[in-house]
Amino acid sequence: MIALLMAAAFAVTASLAVAVVGARELYHLYAGREDLPDLGAFMRFELPTVGHIYDASNEPLIELADEYRDITHYEEIPSVVRDAMLAAEDKRFFAHDGVDYWSLPRVVGKVRVGALARRLAAGASADAKHGPDSFPQGGSTITQQLVRGVFLEHLTSQEHSQQLKSEGALPRALAWVVGARNANKVLRKREELRLSFWIEQEMRQRFGSKRRAKEEILARYASFVYMGHGQFGFSRAATHYFGQPLSTFTAEDVDKAALLASIPKAPRDYAPAEDNAGLLRRRNQVLALMAASGVLTPQQSMVAQRRPLPALLPHAAAPLWSSAVVEHVLNELGTEAGLDIDDLRQGHVQVYSTIDGRAQRIVSEALEHGLESYEKRHPRATGVVQGSVVVLKNRDGSILAETGGRQVYHGRDTAHSDFNRARQALRQPGSTMKPFVYLAAFELGAYTLESMVPDEPISVPNGNGKPPKWISNYDGQFKGLIPMRTALAESRNAVAIWVTRQIGIDAVLQTARQLGVQTRLERYPTTSLGASEVNLLELATAYRAIASGIVARPYMVRAVRRGSGDTIPLSRTRPVPLAVNSATLALIQEGLRGVVRMPTGTAHALSGPTFPIAVMGKTGTTNDFKDALFVGSTYGPDGITVAVRIGFDDGRSLGSRETGGRLALPVFREVMLRVYGDKITGAAPSFPRPIEERISHYLANPAPPALVAAAAPLPVGVTRLTTPQ
Repeated sequence: MIALLMAAAFAVTASLAVAVVGARELYHLYAGREDLPDLGAFMRFELPTVGHIYDASNEPLIELADEYRDITHYEEIPSVVRDAMLAAEDKRFFAHDGVDYWSLPRVVGKVRVGALARRLAAGASADAKHGPDSFPQGGSTITQQLVRGVFLEHLTSQEHSQQLKSEGALPRALAWVVGARNANKVLRKREELRLSFWIEQEMRQRFGSKRRAKEEILARYASFVYMGHGQFGFSRAATHYFGQPLSTFTAEDVDKAALLASIPKAPRDYAPAEDNAGLLRRRNQVLALMAASGVLTPQQSMVAQRRPLPALLPHAAAPLWSSAVVEHVLNELGTEAGLDIDDLRQGHVQVYSTIDGRAQRIVSEALEHGLESYEKRHPRATGVVQGSVVVLKNRDGSILAETGGRQVYHGRDTAHSDFNRARQALRQPGSTMKPFVYLAAFELGAYTLESMVPDEPISVPNGNGKPPKWISNYDGQFKGLIPMRTALAESRNAVAIWVTRQIGIDAVLQTARQLGVQTRLERYPTTSLGASEVNLLELATAYRAIASGIVARPYMVRAVRRGSGDTIPLSRTRPVPLAVNSATLALIQEGLRGVVRMPTGTAHALSGPTFPIAVMGKTGTTNDFKDALFVGSTYGPDGITVAVRIGFDDGRSLGSRETGGRLALPVFREVMLRVYGDKITGAAPSFPRPIEERISHYLANPAPPALVAAAAPLPVGVTRLTTPQ
């Protein structure tokens, strides 16, 4: 009798315990609101999408994404595609509240009772590390699938672990009965059910009706789901697999709609590939389900099933012409908008750049042509010599094109994360620094282009008690007294050092800063010859200021918009007039125009009928021919500035006589001819008539011979410090 009473008491206690646990579980599923995820982004339909960098014409220039998807709203999903999705995944989607109870018997019937019984018979020992789960996949509604992908990715990734991933008495008890791996899966499913109920409730409240809530959920599923081969969402998949926008699908495309609806079940097995046998069976199964649900007649289903699968579309990887653009955009996003690469890669923002896609291609091709010409002279350098180019609008510093390196380097295609040599590389600028020396001298008011200056041996301190270093010219000769315009045009090193000695190196450094050079320059006299390092973008900015009379910080991002369409404000300084009077500015503009027009000028190759564009500029060649540069502009605010640098990353010599005029100038020439030839920036501006007339007058009436000393050989003891030109 006592035994019976004890058994009854145990049964009652067990029943009460089960009832209590069951009640708690029901409450947890239907009413539990603890530890809920943030629904803000989900409600706003802000799924991770594709971040775009658009060019100046609002055409996509570059795509960046962790998950390549497009947002597709309900009304943008053709009815034939919606019917296929529901037939394949959740035919009672619009009727249930997140969980389809009618499917539960089918799911329970799939439980591997034998595997579970063997485990219990083994005394609830540790899980077998191999073998099937007791609780297989299946039976999830569209809402559950969406919840699992958006909110439970972490739990889903851990559910196959042999260690229990949840804490508490219930998880431990469940793991003792069914094993840790199965317990992880059951507990993930439990959370999936709870969130599905909750999200459907929240969506009904947000959108005002069950129907509207369901439409929004279906749209999010169609946009979110993985469709194989790196594509997410039905819209991207339609374009990727068929070359056809999803919005164009009609009843005639029912076989394609069924194929798309087949993929989410198992993208690895059903995404179109060379072996399509499994996909064909799955597609025809979906077509049969569509007939069973009444959206197709049996005859329509059979006709569609007889159609062959579409041929695979080729997807050749397009070359990335703009790796430097990505680096530069990301830098500006961080400094001016407080954003980072994740904001762009997840499609939270879209970036509208100043880049002109046509100019970007021209710049990339011109650099390649220049490097190929060099490689023909130096075959051992093939594939390893490098370069960079930047193109600025003179008016505001907006960047039309920027390339930070060649398209293939050391046998590898460029990637968006590659080193940007236009902005990140600090290298000596050579003689492209000399215009800053002359402008500083003009600002003092003591010099003009006609001032006579000595081209004669001159030394600079070498420090540490060492003998001074003597400065030589590129040609190894000295010309005596020459006009300042000739010294600039011919890039006479000795004159640049002499002028620097007269005005002081601080005046040169101050002028460089005025023009936009932000990198710290050393207070060495040889900084006048380009001994201090700067980046190419700074040089372009300085020459742009000289050409336009406007100081402006270069920029590439013109607008940033969130997925909602809101514009994010950017912290950007406005252009201001250069603090140099117009007469002084005209002197340096005339001097740099003379570098091109004067027959002895280092850029005279840009003068003549084969180059009908009026430009000013300066060549640069660094010590031991390590870098070759050219920076030049068309005139005024309506012009453009182009800067080119060529050299090896490891600083080795380019070779004797490989100067800026030989290497970098041809790249500049091609860029200018093609940009203006294609009318990308309008017609090339002319220089003011007084500037051209003064140069013409000088060419017709050069300095009196008596003032020009006979060419003298390099004196004994004079060492060549630099070879700029």
